[in-house]
Amino acid sequence: MSKDIPQDGEDIDGFFSTARTAGREAAVELPAEGYTAYLFDRDDPQIARFRGMTYEEFATDRYLSADFLRDLLGAWDELLDEPFVGITSDGVVREGLYPLPDAPASDDSEAVAAAERMLALLTPQECEKFTHPLGDNDFRAWSNPEFVFHRVGLRLEDLDQERSDAFLNLVRASLSAEGYERVREAMALNGFLGDLVDLPTIMNDRSYWASLYGTPAVGGAWGWQLFGHHVAVNFVSVAGRHVAAPVFIGAEPAISDGARPPIFDKRERLAIELASSLGADQRAKAVVYESVLDPAMPEGRLHPADERHVAGAFRDNRVVPYEGIRAGELDERQRKLLRAIAEDFLLIQDVQRMLTMAEFDAHLDETWFCWYGATDGTQPTYLRIQSPVFLAELDHHAGVWLTNRLPARFHVHSTFRLPNGNDYGRSYVAEWESRSD
Repeated sequence: MSKDIPQDGEDIDGFFSTARTAGREAAVELPAEGYTAYLFDRDDPQIARFRGMTYEEFATDRYLSADFLRDLLGAWDELLDEPFVGITSDGVVREGLYPLPDAPASDDSEAVAAAERMLALLTPQECEKFTHPLGDNDFRAWSNPEFVFHRVGLRLEDLDQERSDAFLNLVRASLSAEGYERVREAMALNGFLGDLVDLPTIMNDRSYWASLYGTPAVGGAWGWQLFGHHVAVNFVSVAGRHVAAPVFIGAEPAISDGARPPIFDKRERLAIELASSLGADQRAKAVVYESVLDPAMPEGRLHPADERHVAGAFRDNRVVPYEGIRAGELDERQRKLLRAIAEDFLLIQDVQRMLTMAEFDAHLDETWFCWYGATDGTQPTYLRIQSPVFLAELDHHAGVWLTNRLPARFHVHSTFRLPNGNDYGRSYVAEWESRSD
């Protein structure tokens, strides 16, 4: 028997309620029970009415039945229509932050071969859907919900096993071994969720869109994209310099059984260690809000879909002011913890992770750390690390396919961006093109 949804907040569209955006004076405590206490009954009409639908039928049903969703998608399309600028702290892009290395940073041959193998398996009609110019605006059309919005590329579940595996081999060849496993873990958790609610045709481990951008070539400029529910990875290689940004990885639930840790267990443990180590003066600066639903938050800070995270889908040009405490005000141990958290966000990258961390280190004096919620791990939290060359955040969310109407640790979103114009490798591509002129 599932736990009844608390009558907390007004329903928005069946999946979302105003409780997730309403400020409250009381602390938001973590549920004492695990996620299994928040499962819908199998025959609950909230989910039973979708049973047996294809992902396209589900998308049509949601679009026609939810005013909130139509408004959200309309707002997203308006953001997509804006020319790309990049996330900034004040609306002004800082130039010269991302110099392209003079020599290739990696040998792309394995990834290029994997891309060529994928292309060789496709029909001409499939190739037309799968391939795009490197600067195509479709690169920015990714999203993370389970309903289909922009249909960019080919859907892995619509491909046979050989071609679907061929694309995943491209992903494997482009990322670190640990990063590939994290992506596949998030995809597997999506499949686990689909099984939990008995909607495997809507959520499974291959309900993702895949595309190729540019022409794969060693030393050239090209990339690929994978996106769907709780996974969005945008990869670009420019003259051997690899960029994986934007990246969105999340999970609901964040764990499939008691035998394995939650997907971001290490990151969250490091973050709580850092937050709990703050002295009184440090805490007064770092903890921007005492709760993830602090009524002191200004209007618009909480979004019914994004909740607190600021760097998700269609937020390519968002102005995100710095919050919290500067890294220079942390002691040496705390700065090491901050760096370890930042590096965990970069787990997805290959051996070039050290190059991105070198850029992070070079701007340490301009790096800010902010925290929402209790610092001892007793509440859901939000954190962000932000500098001119790095933006990463982790946010605990209310349930969508689970019935918790308030944020809990078993629904988590994580995003990573390269501010000031290097998402999708745009800064590197611009320099590479100028060298080629």
